Amino acid sequence: MEDDDILDTAEGPQPRPQSLMLTFFGNHVLEEGDLGVYSGSIIDVLGRVGVGEQAVRSTLTRMVNRGLLQRQREGRKMFFGLTPQAGRVLIDGRTRIWKQGAVNDDWDGSWTLLGFSLPDSWKRQRHDLRSRLTWSGFGALYSGLWIAPGHVDVSRVVTDLGLTAHVKIFHAQAAEVTDIEQMICDTWDLESIAARYVAFDKRWSAHLGNGTDHDPIATRLRLVSDWLRTIRTDPRLPASHLPPSWPARPAQETFHRVAQQTHPALTAARATLETTHLRS
Repeated sequence: MEDDDILDTAEGPQPRPQSLMLTFFGNHVLEEGDLGVYSGSIIDVLGRVGVGEQAVRSTLTRMVNRGLLQRQREGRKMFFGLTPQAGRVLIDGRTRIWKQGAVNDDWDGSWTLLGFSLPDSWKRQRHDLRSRLTWSGFGALYSGLWIAPGHVDVSRVVTDLGLTAHVKIFHAQAAEVTDIEQMICDTWDLESIAARYVAFDKRWSAHLGNGTDHDPIATRLRLVSDWLRTIRTDPRLPASHLPPSWPARPAQETFHRVAQQTHPALTAARATLETTHLRS
């Protein structure tokens, strides 16, 4: 997911169709293996969150062209499934959401450092690398030196981007002279990260108080998309070096409470999807 996958409006963050599409496949397809979903079923589900048919169709085409989806025709119908590349992205997202969580209580004191030097003309490569590093928990310590807490394996990211010859990766611990709290404040925008958690908690705590949910399938899709947006720029900094009132913990608790309420919607939604097994 990249920065331009989110529209910030007066009504709050509005995920772009591609972000919602990835969330849809993560919710309903990732665990099912080589499964293709009929475009009409995708149009129906995304329509529940305000994405029109034309936007769905153009997004599907764009994602096929980007190597994120594969398509297969069955008679007059077109089915779409995940490519290995998209599967890796979604598995990483699943790990971030359901296994790692937003609170890092078990930091071992290590850091991963990544240095790179790219030609000035490689603007797209630089943008892609920075976006992927941000998602992987890195922040810019200096312009060409990025750092992340813990032992982070970004070798596949570098390889996928074709930048192996331009990147160097190290694992190290900070010397005692280093002020870790100050380094964290200099490297990451803690105020912005905290504000996202506070806003998420406020939005979804209010939802919990509503008492009814007329469309849990749509709620689940919006919930996971919103949570992914919220944690996307959070490097999971060690809790021991963050303010005691760090808002990630209550926001995560709210996320899990709403997720538990909407979990039955996954089964209900899958039962309505028209699918087929994709050929190798």
